[in-house]
Amino acid sequence: MQISSVNDVKIYNLSHGKSLPEWLSDRKKRQLQKKDVDIQRRIELIQDFEMPTVCTSIKVSRDGQFILAAGTYKPRIRCYDTYQLSLKFERCLDSDVVAFDILSDDYSKLVFLHSDRYVEFHSQHGHYYKTRIPKFGRDFSYHYPSCDLFFVGTSSEVFRLNLEQGRFLNSLQTDAVENNVCDINPVHHLFATGTSEGRVECWDPRVRSRVGMLDCALSSLTEGTEVQGLPSISALKFNGSLTMAVGTSTGQVLLYDLRSNQPLLVKDHFYNLPVKSLNFHDQLDLVVSADAKIIKIWNKDNGKIFSSIQPQTNINDVCIYPNSGMLFTANEDPKMSTFYIPALGPAPRWCSFLDNLTEELEESPESTVYDDYKFVTRKDLENLGLSHLVGSTMLRAYMHGYFMDIRLYHKVKSMANPFAYEEYRKDKIRQKIEESRTQRVQVKKLPKVNKELALKLMEEGDDELEMVARKKKGKALPSILGDDRFKVMFENPDFQVDEQSEDFRLLNPIVSKVEQKRKKKLRLLAKQAAESQKAAEDEEEPEGRASSDESSDDDKSWVEEVREQRRLLRQEDRDRRRQERKEADRGTVLLDGERNRKEKTTNGMKTSQPQFYQIKAGEEFRSFNDIARKQKLQKASLEDRLKLEENSGTNNMADTAVGSKQLTFTLKKSEQQRTQQQAEWAHHEERKKLRRSAGHLSSSRGRGWGRGRGRGRY
Repeated sequence: MQISSVNDVKIYNLSHGKSLPEWLSDRKKRQLQKKDVDIQRRIELIQDFEMPTVCTSIKVSRDGQFILAAGTYKPRIRCYDTYQLSLKFERCLDSDVVAFDILSDDYSKLVFLHSDRYVEFHSQHGHYYKTRIPKFGRDFSYHYPSCDLFFVGTSSEVFRLNLEQGRFLNSLQTDAVENNVCDINPVHHLFATGTSEGRVECWDPRVRSRVGMLDCALSSLTEGTEVQGLPSISALKFNGSLTMAVGTSTGQVLLYDLRSNQPLLVKDHFYNLPVKSLNFHDQLDLVVSADAKIIKIWNKDNGKIFSSIQPQTNINDVCIYPNSGMLFTANEDPKMSTFYIPALGPAPRWCSFLDNLTEELEESPESTVYDDYKFVTRKDLENLGLSHLVGSTMLRAYMHGYFMDIRLYHKVKSMANPFAYEEYRKDKIRQKIEESRTQRVQVKKLPKVNKELALKLMEEGDDELEMVARKKKGKALPSILGDDRFKVMFENPDFQVDEQSEDFRLLNPIVSKVEQKRKKKLRLLAKQAAESQKAAEDEEEPEGRASSDESSDDDKSWVEEVREQRRLLRQEDRDRRRQERKEADRGTVLLDGERNRKEKTTNGMKTSQPQFYQIKAGEEFRSFNDIARKQKLQKASLEDRLKLEENSGTNNMADTAVGSKQLTFTLKKSEQQRTQQQAEWAHHEERKKLRRSAGHLSSSRGRGWGRGRGRGRY
């Protein structure tokens, strides 16, 4: 349930809240109702009070027990029993319903006007009879004394169907091209039809002759009314014996006394939308008019607004429950809305608990936030010296702060800061000075990110403007600085240009030459900005400074710059490789180096001991003859080197002239090769675990002796 207040009139939207989808099972719905708090707190006044897609019209039977609604898709009629608060029956139809009416006190006699010119009659058990009218119908009314149905539509004739005789009677010939709506006065049974030309024609059913005509199109034009076309009649409703309300397609409602051809009152909705529904509330002398956007409730004597309802979806029809303050609306939405306004009247007998519910809500009203309150934080309260008011009625806690009366806030602010008017005066003077300086040379403000790039774009934009001014033809392209698509490039630090990268140094050879000039200009602009800010504070104008003259660089200086950058890059690459090689060699640890490097001489014979090395986990084994192999490869031809790389399984191609591009090919191994390689690796690991060190063995007979099994000396 949603509560709103318009013009101090409480309006309760009883259909507001979450609705459960139809495809959920009953078990899932019960589980959701137990868990979801919003579903638990909703008020389901009538069960399944909705349509599959859209509801087009809604009516209440004269006895007040049944509510009937027509909708789509598929075309259907639903009847709800208010005593049971649930759906009584549902009947699907062949085509969409344009209008329908209840001929009996309950639901036992129904008439439907379809969009395919058929008129369908239903009794209590269901479909009863079906006939067709000559032209497409738009509305119809039932004349009780003669049992005649008057149909109006896309024709100048008003068709009469007598239900007692079961046949069509002579039609009423009007002066209009088309008739939109019709209604019959409940007291003296005067028949009135609204035309597309903005006229209302009144007929006496007893003599079948026209008794009067009203030109509502001219009467609807008032001062300040904007009319884009001829207003046609879109709604018509009688009240009592002498009052008639007419709604136009331009959003005006005209109240007439049948004894006068001039309207008593003209009410404008100000939406320029056709008035779809008109109803009278006799207890308070109110008129309820509705268009697609809003429902307005206003006094029929002076036109003063009483209240208004603005649903979230477009409105198709409005129905007032008799002698109560409840309204039903047919919307462009599956759910049909139910509004309860206690100021219009009490709740109906079948939902009398709403009166107790609304009284309890009014006794304990929720805190409402108005426009005449100021939101302040705890820090603001400390600055104003109002911390002692926390917990009192002067402050209303809300989120991370408090709401206080705006008058109290202004009063305390003036007492806490008596010089606020002087600050305000200085700000106004500063603004006027800045406005007077708009014709002068403006100081360029640079962003925090990519200042050099922004300055370069500014200079290029100025040069382009000068060229266009000289040629006096063509149009300058928009600057990147003024384009919102590139705004992030000068705000996000992640887009900062790295001037030390290899790509930047090769592709921008002139940057090093222009960098000094640009930095000097940046310092000059910063100095000018500081001086202008200081002058603005002192209300004095800053003196302009002439830009320093810079000598133009040589046109071919970028060639030498590119060569120098390439030389530096090659030097840095060599240094980096040398450093990587040192770090890789440092990972290989030599065990027992002194003993393995020494050559022992026994009995005058020179012998060398085997050298053992340990490779750490994750380290690649580098051959000790790597340098010699590289020197040999440098002397070999290109063909031999390519063949050697192809045999090794990799082929690398590098080209750093344009910007460090490298292409690597890796030969894929079959599943059998990977399995064999894994088995060999496991075998080597097992051999390493079983291997015993032989460093303690020594031989006295020189090389070749004592190498047999069991021949060593222990």
